[in-house]
Amino acid sequence: MADALQQFLRAKVQSITFRAGRLSRLTPQDVGIRPRDVPYAPSAAHFAAANARLGEIDRDVRRALSRLNGRLRDAPLSSDEVLERNALLEREIDRARRAYGLFFDVFSQRGTRFAPALAACDAIAVDCFQAVRLAAPGLLHSPMLKPLTYLEHGFSPATFRRGVLLSRLLGERNPFPLIRVPYERVEAPWGMGVILHEIGHNLQADLGIWQETQVALQRRVLHATGNPWLTRLWGRWHKEIFADLIACLLGGPASVHSMKDFLAYPSSRVLTFHPLSAHPTPFLRVFIQAEMLRRMGFIRRACDVRDNWDRLYRARLPYARIPRLLLSTAARLIPHVVDEIAFQPRRGLAQRALVDVVPFWHSDQERIDRGAESLARGHIPPGLPPRYVVSASREALERRLASPERISRTVLNHLVKLGTRNARMPGVGVTLAA
Repeated sequence: MADALQQFLRAKVQSITFRAGRLSRLTPQDVGIRPRDVPYAPSAAHFAAANARLGEIDRDVRRALSRLNGRLRDAPLSSDEVLERNALLEREIDRARRAYGLFFDVFSQRGTRFAPALAACDAIAVDCFQAVRLAAPGLLHSPMLKPLTYLEHGFSPATFRRGVLLSRLLGERNPFPLIRVPYERVEAPWGMGVILHEIGHNLQADLGIWQETQVALQRRVLHATGNPWLTRLWGRWHKEIFADLIACLLGGPASVHSMKDFLAYPSSRVLTFHPLSAHPTPFLRVFIQAEMLRRMGFIRRACDVRDNWDRLYRARLPYARIPRLLLSTAARLIPHVVDEIAFQPRRGLAQRALVDVVPFWHSDQERIDRGAESLARGHIPPGLPPRYVVSASREALERRLASPERISRTVLNHLVKLGTRNARMPGVGVTLAA
């Protein structure tokens, strides 16, 4: 019986020894990237960053493996000791499995039919970072790995910021920003104003103004209301409000229409308050963006957004599951919130406000409007930034200048050409342009 047990334990060790170290590196060939997929593929630097993380984990795997096998060579181990050391090694293999799986899932999508649309999303993300670099040189560190977009079956877009600890990776840090897009949305450019919101989260983190924004907002709300509960609530919402407001600056009024489209649901959802949510109540969220449009100088568009939203939900407001204190103070607080986040200077922005770092003028909207009219003729004006192409597609859809199919085809073909052109330019496909 003892010999049979030792035989089993040694076989178990042999099995885990074989598995250890098999997930230490990824190549384009490993994830199914074919020659025709190369223009849409993650850059060599993205593979290098992923492999650096996998290499770090693999070193821990090999150390745990060495401790297990080294101890076995010294003397027979008790069954408990074998199982314990085996479990320690399994823990490290699990880290490798999760990291490898994440990178494999993200990278391998660039060998599917969605690859061109994902490359188009990458071009939008790079353009948003470039907008900050052009308006405020030096605020963003350079070089910096660009965000990568990937698809998942979830309901809404999301992002995993650079350096954030991912529970999926058992607390490993994310080496580059990931932007998750639902499958059916990636080929609908008029809805990508929501993607600008996700890029906004990454910009806030990379600009290093996360905590400064929250503290300033809490101070402002407390001064305006004297109410600790409202102060905590609006302070908890700071990240999502920041992302909404910077999306307004990145894409103009069209980004608000995209978000309004995304948030418009039956009143049972929109007029419900979730006390622990990081997102503002949907009913208030659109009014916050309308106030941002007003402050940006788009008075008529701001009024239209407010009026449309009010008409959708006014009749059901008496039955709203939202605290009365929150509703009764919102009209007074929202201008304070927008002013504090977008129009007050920050140390982290070198004493500039968000509107200085990501400026949006009426002339930018005129370019977007001309882009929408060009879309109706099947082309995009030369030099129109990708983020404005997204906005032009929204304007074209709402004004019924072209069919959704034609808008999608024209916009994606244009953005894919930009993305693949950048991928062939030295440095640009690897890092955000300085």
